[in-house]
Amino acid sequence: MSGSLCKTLYAFTGEQHQQGLRFEAGEIIKVVQVLDGGWWEGEKDGLRGWFPASYVQLLEKPVFMNPVADDEPGCGPLPEGWQCYMSAQGRRYYVNNFTKETTWERPSGSPCIPKSPLSMKSSSPAVNGYHTSGSPLHQVEQAHLTLRKSSSIDQQSPGSTSPSRKQNKETTITINCVTFPQLIAVPEQQLLKPNEWSYCDYFWADKKDAQGNNVITGFEVLLQKQLKGKQMQKEMAEFIRERIKIEEEYAKNLSKLSQIPLAAQEEGTLGEAWAQLKKSLADEAEVHVKFSSKLQSEVEKPLLSFRDNFKRDMKKFDHHITDLRKQLASRYAAVEKARRALAERQKDLEIKTQQLEVKLSNKTEEDIKKARRKSTQAGDELMRCVDFYNQAQSKWFEEMVTTTLELEHQEVDRVEVIRQHLRQYTQLRHETDMFNQSTVEPVDQLLQKVDPAKDRELWVKEHKTGEIRPVNMEI
Repeated sequence: MSGSLCKTLYAFTGEQHQQGLRFEAGEIIKVVQVLDGGWWEGEKDGLRGWFPASYVQLLEKPVFMNPVADDEPGCGPLPEGWQCYMSAQGRRYYVNNFTKETTWERPSGSPCIPKSPLSMKSSSPAVNGYHTSGSPLHQVEQAHLTLRKSSSIDQQSPGSTSPSRKQNKETTITINCVTFPQLIAVPEQQLLKPNEWSYCDYFWADKKDAQGNNVITGFEVLLQKQLKGKQMQKEMAEFIRERIKIEEEYAKNLSKLSQIPLAAQEEGTLGEAWAQLKKSLADEAEVHVKFSSKLQSEVEKPLLSFRDNFKRDMKKFDHHITDLRKQLASRYAAVEKARRALAERQKDLEIKTQQLEVKLSNKTEEDIKKARRKSTQAGDELMRCVDFYNQAQSKWFEEMVTTTLELEHQEVDRVEVIRQHLRQYTQLRHETDMFNQSTVEPVDQLLQKVDPAKDRELWVKEHKTGEIRPVNMEI
């Protein structure tokens, strides 16, 4: 695999590794070294560093950027400015270096009979046969992307409201404004944290709620679990409060009982034994008073304090991810609007082209130029909207990974805090009543067996919504 090229699916800051390689989504990296731990070493723009293998996709075939010889039998030389290229599927296409027009059909400047009729035109980002922007190298890359998509679809009607939805359908699918890869079109994605059943791997898709009426996001499923955990911790603190009340009431009753003057007239050695028994009640009452005081300061208050901090963090996470998802929905709406505008411009261009075939006139040619310019502008706008959408989705993806891992860490912390304080409860109970150790020993044994990782695995298996992560939308 060393020496292969891979395309980045998501942006990576490089901060997770001491020698991390920073990159944005959609860049090409040369693989230098592959390790079993899920990290690869790569080279980009003269810089070398490490990155997660799950953030990239290997390119099975190289992208040819250099022109090839135009040796079509029976055809003369290409018109001035035209060059022939070969697509990744081995099909010839032609690019005008002056106008950036791209076409499957050989330019008609010299007589040549095409081998087979063409039933399609390239779609955006090469809009109406024109590259819209970028350096020549970037434009050739766009041509490869466009032609690869176009070669596998039927020509769409001029009035189609989504000029590139068909070709996207083969490799990606957008669900609730999030774009996912089609399983049949892409290699299986590697988990970000293999064998850990981590939150960041299994909650990308949305699902129906328990009633089956509304759709909730995978992040909301995680939040519901965290909020449930918060409620459980609150109820545990309430339980400890009730236990404190019992101890205080018990101590009060013991103290009161020790002061009752019953059998106070007993004399002799028996009277001394009786007095010692009553005194032991007062001593026992003091032990229970101390036990209730320690329960309050060492168990109840820490549980409540941790729960308050937990609540603030949950609220912050919820607002942050919700805002990012709203921005993503807004960007997707802009993409759809740009698609419709491009379809209208393409339809208008086709109508004017048909009018030119019927009646030649300078005015019609000028109208075609204007229509082509507007169509190209609409293509530019669609590309811009898709770029903004991909940026928004990349930001949402990064924050989802970061936040779900933070939720995971907080859940581990929550379980550990509760475990420690319940063990403190049993320890205090041991100190208070040495005669009842057998009643708390089973509890102690169970607390020692608490395993947050196992609990998370079982819970994730039952509640996971989907492990396929988002990818950039392609047009």
